[in-house]
Amino acid sequence: MNIILMGLPGAGKGTQAERIVKDFNIPHISTGDIFRAAVKNETALGLEAKSYMDKGLLVPDEIVIGIVRERLTEDDCTKGFLLDGFPRTVPQAEALTATLKDMGREIDHVINIDVRRELLIDRLTGRWICKVCGSSYHTLFNPPQVAGVCDKDQGELYQREDDKVEVVTQRLDVNIAQTQPLIDYYTGLGVLRTIDGEQDIDKVFTDIASLLRG
Repeated sequence: MNIILMGLPGAGKGTQAERIVKDFNIPHISTGDIFRAAVKNETALGLEAKSYMDKGLLVPDEIVIGIVRERLTEDDCTKGFLLDGFPRTVPQAEALTATLKDMGREIDHVINIDVRRELLIDRLTGRWICKVCGSSYHTLFNPPQVAGVCDKDQGELYQREDDKVEVVTQRLDVNIAQTQPLIDYYTGLGVLRTIDGEQDIDKVFTDIASLLRG
């Protein structure tokens, strides 16, 4: 079973990815992980990718898809895989489709965990951290007993810059703009499956598992 997992920041994609790979016994293929492995192992494509990254340049799509293809040919992918973080653009999606076709394979399901933008902002901006001990709190999921004060040592709680509303909002809007063309592409192929990510975590996985077992 060949799966692509999609979801905006805060949608719970990481949690569901862990459960899918465990339950369906397929490898979790994160582009960040395979890039680091290719560079560390000094593969030909890894060295090419490194030459661009060292200059602060984007790695060309042909190198990216080449590294992904190498990973998909490994033995643990025989029964399927879960792709996470790739493709990011329609040209990458088209290249992946062509590459898989050459391998006699195709994407079975593209799972998009859907959560409203407003709720994502609440999830992503709710984190507060103790200045003294570093304990983490969340206004929705793990609030302190007294607002702004650490339960453990009464230290002052602060919010990281990248958790502030304006930063989170900008990041989400960029992600939404990048993701929509991919949603349209995979909808056109008839493989997009939308899951309600606003449900309880267990219910989200139940829906995903039911869809995959079909």
